Amino acid sequence: MVNDIMAKVLDSKIPAGPVPEKWKEYKAHQRLVNPKNKLKLDVIVVGTGLAGASAAASLAEMGFNVYNFCIQDSPRRAHSIAAQGGINAAKNYQNDGDSVYRLFYDTVKGGDYRAREANVYRLAEVSNNIIDQCVAQGVPFAREYGGMLANRSFGGAQVSRTFYAKGQTGQQLLLGAYSSLSKEVQRGKVKLFTRYEMEDVVIVDGRARGIIAKNLVTGKLERFSANAVVIATGGYGNTYFLSTNAMGCNCTAAVQCFRKGAMMANPSYVQIHPTCIPVHGDKQSKLTLMSESLRNDGRIWVPKKLEDAKALQEGTKQGYEIPEEDRDYYLERRYPAFGNLVPRDVASRAAKERCDKGFGVNNTGLAVFLDFSESIQRLGIDEIRQRYGNLFDMYEEITDVNPGEKACSRDGVDYYYPMMIFPAIHYTMGGVWVDYELQTTIPGLFAIGECNFSDHGANRLGASALM
Repeated sequence: MVNDIMAKVLDSKIPAGPVPEKWKEYKAHQRLVNPKNKLKLDVIVVGTGLAGASAAASLAEMGFNVYNFCIQDSPRRAHSIAAQGGINAAKNYQNDGDSVYRLFYDTVKGGDYRAREANVYRLAEVSNNIIDQCVAQGVPFAREYGGMLANRSFGGAQVSRTFYAKGQTGQQLLLGAYSSLSKEVQRGKVKLFTRYEMEDVVIVDGRARGIIAKNLVTGKLERFSANAVVIATGGYGNTYFLSTNAMGCNCTAAVQCFRKGAMMANPSYVQIHPTCIPVHGDKQSKLTLMSESLRNDGRIWVPKKLEDAKALQEGTKQGYEIPEEDRDYYLERRYPAFGNLVPRDVASRAAKERCDKGFGVNNTGLAVFLDFSESIQRLGIDEIRQRYGNLFDMYEEITDVNPGEKACSRDGVDYYYPMMIFPAIHYTMGGVWVDYELQTTIPGLFAIGECNFSDHGANRLGASALM
């Protein structure tokens, strides 16, 4: 009896047929709204990150009237700005064997097989269009000498499919979405409400018809009505102490949807990011993320000898003083097929295991080295600075160590000051159950981006999250 009820409630609405044909089948039979009728329909979008700003701008361009809510003082302060590394797409510019299927496979595998395959295949299919949309919005992706968009490697994949804008991809993508949103605000198709926090969903006759939001400036509760409500409020990573999140807990909207009857699914997919600056005191309120793109050219290691690790922890020895033969490049040793580009959770667990065994390299014993000496020797400091210069500057501002500065020469080889990194809570995905149309179990209430559960591989293949 219970199973029968659940089967009726959780109708995924996944189209019939093979996985590669589902999105095409859905689009062919999708119910449409004619242009004149769109002008009569109002949509509320809660959130202005990459998911929220893109949805609000796109819905407005289609002709709908959009009310967009932002908890910060500007949409540009959304946490999407912290996604520095890149965005994946299966364009196969490198001719290294990539394909839509391979991106689909990597993402499903990367999500511990917990994602809904139909949704992930759609994600892989539309990835190429997303890159084209971002270019049209003015996102300054890196380019090769001949003008072609550049690609680099990323954790969890053996092909180069990550499009990037130096070490600022999330920021540049958010600015692109924000510019499109601002255009629609100027046209009058989007009404933007900053410094508002959603407090409740308004349900009328079993359907979402609006929200109640708190004006964070006046403290007053205000009501807003619409024909549909879309929440794009991200994950709940700040429920963890010392995460990379900088704002207050942003899961209020998802919790309110749950209280009104929206079902939850797998709200425990927490990403541990392997390349964060380690804790440096007991007065910190957050941790600083360094882009995972650093693992393209940086090599991760700890000393082979416990006495060297102890000397590093006590400050009587520096990383560059450890001879090459006494360095344990443990990811390259354990996972030769991926090396330093293993998935994020694998890299994080491996770093913790080495530190738990006593091989950590800073005063707390909770850090490993990320070293660019070999890449600088091979490519030159100018090339490395072109790729990661802003990240080197950020690291120096926080730690007073410049990873691009030569520390010493030994046996004809130049050694540079290595970075220190350690895993940290980065972001979360999952919580609100959605069907294939991204609608929750409450008709008229939709959940997009990281607050829904459907595309979990994005958490392990970090650059997929931006799709």
